[in-house]
Amino acid sequence: MKTLAVKYFRNLAVINCRPSQPEAKQVTRKFVIGSLTIAALGMSALANAQAARDSISIVGSSTVYPFTTTVAEQFGRQGKFKTPKVESTGTGGGLKLFCNGVGPQFPDIANASRRIKPAELATCAQNGVKDVVEIKVGYDGIVLAENKAGASLNLTRKDVYLALAKTIPDPANPSSLIPNPNTTWKQVNPKLPNTKIEVLGPPPTSGTRDSFAELYLEAGCRTFAWLDALRTQDEPRFKRACDSIREDGAYIEAGENDNLIVQKLGANATAVGIFGYSFLEENVDKLKGAIVDGVAPSFETVASGKYPASRPLFIYVKKAHVNVIPGINEFIAEYLSDKAIGEEGYLADKGLIPPAKSEIGSIRDGAKALKPLKL
Repeated sequence: MKTLAVKYFRNLAVINCRPSQPEAKQVTRKFVIGSLTIAALGMSALANAQAARDSISIVGSSTVYPFTTTVAEQFGRQGKFKTPKVESTGTGGGLKLFCNGVGPQFPDIANASRRIKPAELATCAQNGVKDVVEIKVGYDGIVLAENKAGASLNLTRKDVYLALAKTIPDPANPSSLIPNPNTTWKQVNPKLPNTKIEVLGPPPTSGTRDSFAELYLEAGCRTFAWLDALRTQDEPRFKRACDSIREDGAYIEAGENDNLIVQKLGANATAVGIFGYSFLEENVDKLKGAIVDGVAPSFETVASGKYPASRPLFIYVKKAHVNVIPGINEFIAEYLSDKAIGEEGYLADKGLIPPAKSEIGSIRDGAKALKPLKL
């Protein structure tokens, strides 16, 4: 707005120095009126944004939700700004809302349990959300959890793929795919329990679902040489073959509420649930994590990267809303403070794996500069 005003006054000064002509005066009047109208509309939009909402709006990942909610509560207790509103919509659903436009009717921040996709960033740009700031807030592991009373599962990612993929290689002709015939874990692998495959997991809008497909299904799929080769030859076909989850009842979409999966596992000794490590840590009194490729999920194995299904977690900030919606810079500073994401921070108590000391400096520098993401 300042730039527009400066341009207006510069143009007005230049015009006033020129010899007046009737036609030129008319054009000048139109220009001045148009410039003032544009300036007034812009200032009105900013004023309306401030008047319409005086607290931060955050949407997105159910995995990141408890971490961001904790930061929001701590932030609100300080008394300088209102407590941000945080909604659990899933990563995909949250980024869709975030990218819909600029203005008080759109969220300021999106939680994400995976990195934003190029197509999503392009949608943001098409809708006027041109400067998106990516901030890594820590790490999490995607676990397969079960009731403590159930049989302990010691799985490979190949086992998980053969249990949950929509189609799998035909044992009689391994270079072709057939609808998944496996109904028990023992059919997947003779070493596993003879219990029904019943897995409760997130819906397609969830970043956990996307990460699960990449870290479990694709990894298991690639143990078959021809499918591994397909990844470089025809990636879309590879993803269709490897990422598609069966729809015959063995996999049950349990919504975006991970606590609901925890509750259902408590009532079902043979079911398996998929969610972030933090939910397992909060429920170790009644749940246990399956061993995956020889590694049990723990704070240490996820932090070190030894656990095979570790992933980064993010928040995305709409730069156009900074300094318009009150408190965004201060909220980011709270999120990235030592008391929040430090090794002894309050988010570690919630199960977040903090960023490594070697990277936290660059994360903070990028956030402070509000450096727009480029993919």
